[in-house]
Amino acid sequence: MIWGIVRRKITSTRVIGQSFSTIRPRCYVTAQKEAIISCKGFEHIQRASYHIFSGSYVPSKPRREVTELIDTESFIGLRSRSFSSDSGDQVDAVVPFMGESISDGTLAKFLKKPGDRVEVDEPIAQIETDKVTIDIVSPEAGTIQKLIAKEGETVEPGTKIAVISKSGEGATQASPVEKAKSQPSPAEEKEAVEKKISKAEAAPAIKDTAPSSPQSTAKKTFSSPSKPMASEPQLPPKERERRVPMTRLRKRVATRLKDSQNTFAMLTTFNEVDMTNLMKLRSDYKDAFVEKHGVKLGFMSGFVKAAVSALQHQPVVNAVIDGDDIIYRDYIDISIAVGTPKGLVVPVIRNAGAMNFAEIEKEINTLAKKANDGSISIDEMAGGTFTISNGGVYGSLLSTPIINPPQSAILGMHSIVSRPMVVGGDILPRPMMYIALTYDHRLIDGREAVFFLRRIKDVVEDPRRLLLDV
Repeated sequence: MIWGIVRRKITSTRVIGQSFSTIRPRCYVTAQKEAIISCKGFEHIQRASYHIFSGSYVPSKPRREVTELIDTESFIGLRSRSFSSDSGDQVDAVVPFMGESISDGTLAKFLKKPGDRVEVDEPIAQIETDKVTIDIVSPEAGTIQKLIAKEGETVEPGTKIAVISKSGEGATQASPVEKAKSQPSPAEEKEAVEKKISKAEAAPAIKDTAPSSPQSTAKKTFSSPSKPMASEPQLPPKERERRVPMTRLRKRVATRLKDSQNTFAMLTTFNEVDMTNLMKLRSDYKDAFVEKHGVKLGFMSGFVKAAVSALQHQPVVNAVIDGDDIIYRDYIDISIAVGTPKGLVVPVIRNAGAMNFAEIEKEINTLAKKANDGSISIDEMAGGTFTISNGGVYGSLLSTPIINPPQSAILGMHSIVSRPMVVGGDILPRPMMYIALTYDHRLIDGREAVFFLRRIKDVVEDPRRLLLDV
């Protein structure tokens, strides 16, 4: 075929880059059934091939140039890149690694739009996973040229979501001609409206001219008056309802809670705690505590220390069922349930048994701040052997918390309410709190659950037990 001859000629070192103003070869392409089709112009070949030679000379009559006759497939061995890659102007923003247990996420929203200026490591989009929200940051400073992915799509690590131009070239806007093509002309709109009107007028006419059958006429004449039908309930109109898709975090929480109900034989035991001594301890040393440690003394640190003591006295509460075996953990990692605007997250305090009050308070504040900011990582929520949920900060008086899988128990704290109590034969007002322990009854018997709550009650009501270990 003549194409092969032309290709060998132009790959010679004597003719590459030179103009073929005197050579006017004819191209013959053999089609199916041995038919011969003549090609007079080479403009389509030019468009398919001249971008291979970035930086080559393009004359005023491109159909007489070497690039018009080059078959792109014959130069597969050459090093060829697109113009943007050659100049190094464009970079891609991709989905980062999201954690060992997370394989994909939902592109929640873009924080930037095409044409916006971004700096290095500036967030341009957010991804919602089953546990946390992750930011996609810009790898280079420049301008958002175009967005590739769409909001609501499921993306995996390495997926390209946007293209950034380092030279500052923004997104190309649609031309007026293209906009005009996309929008119907006034004449077309008028014609469409007239057609709709004519159809609407024709429909009643056809209905009226249709002859009615004698049977139907007789039924109308001799039928007895119908009984009044029962009135249907008046539902609110759909316009007053809003349908919002669930976030991945909310769907994950819902799935885990339902799995917990379906898996565990959950039972809840209650007790009440007199908060007088712990509140007095806090009021006596809160100023000195802040001055020395730089953090406020709260009730959570006291309950974490009490839970550690109770878990040490009842290690089965810290255990978990695995198939036909029971796994006893010789370490204590306390999970703290934190409610955020995006959903419930449970960061973990590692090795809580070896921490003092100040270290626990600092860790709780740090994790709670990260949870509310959405910057908490997967590693900071992984694991945990026992969970504490403080519904009292929202005013909850009593509740039955649900176990956080794969743990075996959860402690629920509630609001402090002043109630009349009998103290030393006298009726006195006391700040009381109900506490609840929900546990897996397959593993933990009622005896261990009651002893666990009794130990928490004893430690909170008399914190000196922690010093004496009694």
